[in-house]
Amino acid sequence: MELQLTRPDDWHLHLRDGHLLQSVVHHSANHFGRAIVMPNLKPPVTTTAAAVAYRESILKALPSGSAFNPLMTLYLTDSTNPEEIKLARQSGVVYGVKLYPAGATTNSQDGVTDIFGRLPVLEEMINHNMPLLVHGEVTDPAVDTFDREKVFIETVLSPLIQRLPKLKVVMEHITTSDAVRFIESCKEGFVAATVTPQHLLLNRNSLFQGGLQPHNYCLPVLKRETHRQAIVSAVASGSKRFFLGTDSAPHDRQKKECSCGCAGIYSAPVALSLYTKVFEEAGALDKLEAFTSFNGPDFYGLPRNSSKIILRKNQWRVPDTYSFASGEIVPMFAGQTLDWLPFNH
Repeated sequence: MELQLTRPDDWHLHLRDGHLLQSVVHHSANHFGRAIVMPNLKPPVTTTAAAVAYRESILKALPSGSAFNPLMTLYLTDSTNPEEIKLARQSGVVYGVKLYPAGATTNSQDGVTDIFGRLPVLEEMINHNMPLLVHGEVTDPAVDTFDREKVFIETVLSPLIQRLPKLKVVMEHITTSDAVRFIESCKEGFVAATVTPQHLLLNRNSLFQGGLQPHNYCLPVLKRETHRQAIVSAVASGSKRFFLGTDSAPHDRQKKECSCGCAGIYSAPVALSLYTKVFEEAGALDKLEAFTSFNGPDFYGLPRNSSKIILRKNQWRVPDTYSFASGEIVPMFAGQTLDWLPFNH
């Protein structure tokens, strides 16, 4: 059995920098035409000049002849100004502005402390049709970890969209039925969501089965099975509001398997195989191409890719690790057998 798809894009990707970038970028470039690249480096990518420089380093790390196009983002801070949004749009390489509530995830300590204090910047984003890409969790330590997405929707995102109804927003890596209902309640074309392979395939039991499983730890954290099922139903419905965003996040194995392990799942090499597994099990393979290849560019106002990729029903074993200059990365579903294998057309 074989599926031919318009080449997908990844609308939420971490490529890191340095040796790690050089070791992981080809996994995304092999399967995806474009990717929205996250700006949470050290130091973060807060200016257009920094985004242009980061893009150049990504292009230099690509395999020879690769047509992969990194779409850059700016890291929103309490000091970001409207002029920077103008520069970003004029650059032709910046496609979104990322909201990390301060302290919400990896390298988010420079994030925004009060989004409603950033209204002039957000209004400038509306003027330039620049989407806000949201890590949708509150960081109040009094809020239970498993409730932080729901509370963020109620206290931050819903009021923000009511205040600025023309702001384009992508709620990234949604994890709950609450997020599904919220996205479906919003005006189509202005609010959408990316969905990761882990939140479609795993629930919070996957963190603890057989002992603590650090390579299944990500943020937002995995949720109950009922939430996973709601997200599967949403993407399998064919709704245009949901599209592929892996949130693939490489970390050195030693930084995952330690007393205070990093959040992030490395899924780039296996993501297309896993998304296809989800849609096949949901009886919705006819909806796969829209999710992987159409809904994202349509939301961003970009052309769909013209090239194709093939997925063959061909069992293959996921490597236990991938090596890089100073360590190794454990991928999602390491050592397991998957049924679908991507080939370039």
